[in-house]
Amino acid sequence: MFPHLSEVQSSFVLITLLAGFGLVLPAVVDRTNVLHRCLLLSLAALLAARYAVWRITETVAPFGLTLDMLASWSLLALEMLALVGSLSAFLIMSRLKLRSDEATQHAGWWGAKSPKVSILIATYNETLDVLERTVIGAKSLRHDNKEVLILDDGRRDWLRDYCEKQGVRYVRRPDNKGSKAGNINHTLGLLAQDPVPPDFIAVLDADFVPHRGFISRSMALFHDPEVGLVQTPQHFFNADPIQHNMGLSRSYPDEQRFFFDHMQPSRDGWGIAFCCGTSSMARWSAIQEIGGFPTESITEDFMLTLTLQNAGWKSVYLAEPLTEGLAPEGLKEYVTQRARWCLGLMQIARSSLGPLARNNLRLRDRWSVTDSVFYWLTTFPFRIAAIVYPLLYWFGNITVVDARLPDVISYFGAYYIWILIVLNLLSRGMVVPILNDVSQLIGAIPISRAAIVGLLKPKGHPFSVTAKGGDRSRIVVQWRMMAPFAAMLLLTLLGLTIGIFSDRFAFNDAGDGKAVVLFWTIYNLFVLSVTIIACIELPRRERHVADAPEKAEFITGDTRRNLWITSLKSDTVRLRGQPFPEGTRGHLRIADIGDVEGYVIARLPDGARLHLLPTDPQREALLLRFYAEDNMPGVSRVRTAALLGDIARRLSFNSGSS
Repeated sequence: MFPHLSEVQSSFVLITLLAGFGLVLPAVVDRTNVLHRCLLLSLAALLAARYAVWRITETVAPFGLTLDMLASWSLLALEMLALVGSLSAFLIMSRLKLRSDEATQHAGWWGAKSPKVSILIATYNETLDVLERTVIGAKSLRHDNKEVLILDDGRRDWLRDYCEKQGVRYVRRPDNKGSKAGNINHTLGLLAQDPVPPDFIAVLDADFVPHRGFISRSMALFHDPEVGLVQTPQHFFNADPIQHNMGLSRSYPDEQRFFFDHMQPSRDGWGIAFCCGTSSMARWSAIQEIGGFPTESITEDFMLTLTLQNAGWKSVYLAEPLTEGLAPEGLKEYVTQRARWCLGLMQIARSSLGPLARNNLRLRDRWSVTDSVFYWLTTFPFRIAAIVYPLLYWFGNITVVDARLPDVISYFGAYYIWILIVLNLLSRGMVVPILNDVSQLIGAIPISRAAIVGLLKPKGHPFSVTAKGGDRSRIVVQWRMMAPFAAMLLLTLLGLTIGIFSDRFAFNDAGDGKAVVLFWTIYNLFVLSVTIIACIELPRRERHVADAPEKAEFITGDTRRNLWITSLKSDTVRLRGQPFPEGTRGHLRIADIGDVEGYVIARLPDGARLHLLPTDPQREALLLRFYAEDNMPGVSRVRTAALLGDIARRLSFNSGSS
């Protein structure tokens, strides 16, 4: 078609055309318009199908009892299964349902008499500093007819005494049967015996603080009598381990933002949004009808959604920041949590509410479970395969992808570029190459193991609690987690080096396939290197920084000085404007808080750091200010320029703690 261009140059024509479209699309595409989404994702599906046909027909080894055939076809199988999962995700993302206007329109539908809401806070081993902000936030919700209950599976007397002091209801049970779901069911039994049972229940994890409008906004969607459950997104006031360890907490969103901000609204467009445990509300009559929370799976939240849908109830999603909580701070906890989600989903797939079981689920509900199975069962094993399979070429002359370079550019390149364009357009720049690979690779081994074990042996697995809080003041190298990635990095470097310097291993009979594996290998070196860096856990301290500095007055004796607050948390504050010697005592006048006693613990060139000594009411006011305001904590989209700067600082090992 282009005789004046070489074959490789011609292969770039389609990519250039698609990239050109990508520059124009933001000006003409409305990401909330279903037709626009369908058109973009339909082209993505066509390019995916085009790529799949090429891979199957032209790039695999011929049939025969050879290592080439075994390696080539096994990689193809993994890749095609992952591609099916991607096509399912494209179909889900073709719709979108945003319910903020609906919640506003039906606010106060219940009239003068407010429905009774019981707020259930399940806890096992959380410390008081984690629990108290949740309790204070729940007590301060704007809804007047509410009751806060602490469900203590740790049977701690100090927590019972704290609840009595706070005027909230404390519940403990004699055993931990059924884990979190069993804990909630025990409390549901007690609520059923109350003179006036609740009309609705809200479920919060121990580390999730509700914003003041959580109940009123969520309950507005129960105007539809068929709605049994309303889920809201989870936001986090701290950085997740990948954000933090890479020094990206101010430029790169947490790993769950894509799911909560984009996938869940799309699922809601299909009527398959699901409960995510915390930050949800349910209709009492619906929960009573299904007999309480299901206990067949360690992910009782997704199972609850299916149980409700099986009984004819709807689950809907309100994409508003109405709670904020504590993301896992350590890599081990982060990976354990996701492996538990994976295992629980596999248990659901093998349960009475699985996609192939006899039940009353709609076809779309069965598709919802199947889509999740494909995600957990294919994404992570394929990520491991993408690292391992190039090594077969360097050490064994096994060409797993026998492809010409122009074809790779034309088929794979076009599909990959368009996917990046579309997903970043629809998600407002959430998909960053290498970083997305790292977030999947870092937990790929235990998650893959959980997926396989869960399918083969769904029962008999204990519930593992995700540890939150604790001392994070030191650098911790996760050697056991890092070891397989370090080994793969060394093998990749060794194979690449041997291939460069030794004719014996420079397998030129692979033709263009060698150039493909070379690019693939170099990309893997970047992914593995960043993954290893992410395994070095930096110190962290909980920090709250306003969008802009805030004025405050520091009163020492008869002297008053106007200063700026640049960092504020419940017991320390960073002031800018004038240095003060260590030990200086006084009162800091903070808007809406009052005069908080404190003393200087560090003299700084442009100010000071104070240790605060708030009274109990002031401490509660500070906690409410930090966590319960109706705002969005953290970063909601990628800030490209800041991201590049943060990565450069981290790679130079000049990243501070967050």
